[in-house]
Amino acid sequence: MTRIITDLSQVSAQYDALFVDLWGCVHNGVTAFPDAVAALQAYRATGGKVILVTNSPRPRAGVQKQLVYFGVPEDAWDSIATSGDSARAAMFRGTVGEKVWFIGQPGEEKFFEPLSIQKNPVPVRQVPLDEAEGVVCTGPREPLADPEVMRPDFEIAIQRGLKFLCANPDIVVDRGEEREWCAGALAQLYTEMGGESLYFGKPHPPIYDLARRRLSALGAEVPDDRILAIGDGVLTDIRGAAGEDIDSLFITGGLAASETRTDAQPDENALSAYLEKENVQPTYAIGFLR
Repeated sequence: MTRIITDLSQVSAQYDALFVDLWGCVHNGVTAFPDAVAALQAYRATGGKVILVTNSPRPRAGVQKQLVYFGVPEDAWDSIATSGDSARAAMFRGTVGEKVWFIGQPGEEKFFEPLSIQKNPVPVRQVPLDEAEGVVCTGPREPLADPEVMRPDFEIAIQRGLKFLCANPDIVVDRGEEREWCAGALAQLYTEMGGESLYFGKPHPPIYDLARRRLSALGAEVPDDRILAIGDGVLTDIRGAAGEDIDSLFITGGLAASETRTDAQPDENALSAYLEKENVQPTYAIGFLR
C-alpha cells in the first residue's frame, strides 16, 4: 500500500542516499522548483547523499551546465548519473558497431566524445543509414513531431538488422507547459516494427549500476535498503526502483498530474486507480518534492 506523505523529511531519516529524477521533480525543463531544491538541501545538511539519476542523453558535464542554467544550486546534489553516459559507455564498447546512423538534434556531438574513464574505446563514427552497422538515438530530430515520421527509415534499418541504441528511455517529457517526444518513443516504435532496441536509462539496470558507482566514488557504501528513488515516471522511475529492490517516492504532480488529480496533493482514489492501472506500487507518494 502506497503511503501518501506531505514532506520528504517525514521519511528521509530512513535513508542514507537519494536517487533523484530531474525533469518533473527538480525542474520543469525551464526553471528549478524552489521547494524541491530546498528539500534536497535540507536532506544533504543531515549528511545524506543525493545522486541525480536522469534519463537525459547528455553526458554528466552537460547536465551539470544545464542545472546551472535552470537555477539548481550545486549544494542540492552530490553527483550525477545520466542515461547518456550509460549509453555512451555501451556504444564505445562496440555494442552497435563502429559505423552508426545518428538520430538526434544539432549540438549533441558531445555524445560521441569517449568517456575519460573508459579504456580502449571503439572508434565510432557517424555515417548515412545505408552504410550503418547500428543506430544511435539521443532523441527525435523534431521533438514535437509524431514518431511515425521515422517509420520509412526504420523499415530500412530493420531490414538491414541494425540494433537501435536508445540514450533516453523516456517516452515524453514536459518542457514548461509543452509536451515533447523523447528517444524512448522512437525506440518503442522501432521495437513494435520488429527491430531490436537497447536501453541504458531507467528503468533498466545499467543506469542504477552507474548511480551506485557514483555513490561509491563519494566514499559512501550504501545498501539498497537505505536508498530512496524519487521520480514522476511510473514506467521509468518507479518501475526501475522496484526492479532494483529500492524504495520509491512517486511525484504525482509531474507526468501523471491529471491522472492523479494532483493539485497540491494527489486525490487518494485517483492515485489508487492510476497505480492499479499501471501495475506499480511505489513506497510513498507526494504531490511535489518538498
